[in-house]
Amino acid sequence: MSPDFLHPDRDIRKHGDSLPHWQQGEALQFVTFRLADALPASRIRQWKRQRYNWLQTYPKPWDAATEGEYHRKFSMMLESWLDEGCGSCLLNNLESRKILADSLMRFQDERVIHEAWVIMPNHVHLLFKPLVPLEKLIQAWKAYSPLHIGKGPIWQRNYRDTLIRDQDHFVSVVRYIRNNPVKARLPDNQISLWLGDRAARIS
Repeated sequence: MSPDFLHPDRDIRKHGDSLPHWQQGEALQFVTFRLADALPASRIRQWKRQRYNWLQTYPKPWDAATEGEYHRKFSMMLESWLDEGCGSCLLNNLESRKILADSLMRFQDERVIHEAWVIMPNHVHLLFKPLVPLEKLIQAWKAYSPLHIGKGPIWQRNYRDTLIRDQDHFVSVVRYIRNNPVKARLPDNQISLWLGDRAARIS
């Protein structure tokens, strides 16, 4: 099995509290993080309550079918809300997106190998191979950009991450990243999309 993908027999490093994050060496990760005001508090409470109840019945680790059910019920719910464009949408601004893009690519091939990412008006999707602890990467990206984009804590404290299982999963995530602006009906001047060589070859 390729070291790029989740291996069922290798140890998984877990960190975080209420929403544990999983990292398995340099296996590929799909990560989403958002601006702090991108979702109304009432919706977040609703989502957390429904998710908590579901996890009591289906605790991790999951098989592919259960993971798919989780994403249909909870990830897609969040994505549809994010695509509504709530909040300040600081990343609508081209200069703000350039600052974030520079931050993302700052350590390319040193601390991270990016495969694909898209910067939406109020959130970001990334597909990458982490070469250092995942939380250190996210922290560095989030710490750099507010110095130049906006005052105060502009980012949500947490983030969502998914280990990539196999090549089919990789292809599915690349297509999702590429199509997210289309699904949200956003013009090209409101988003920034980057595809590495491997992702660019996917039709």
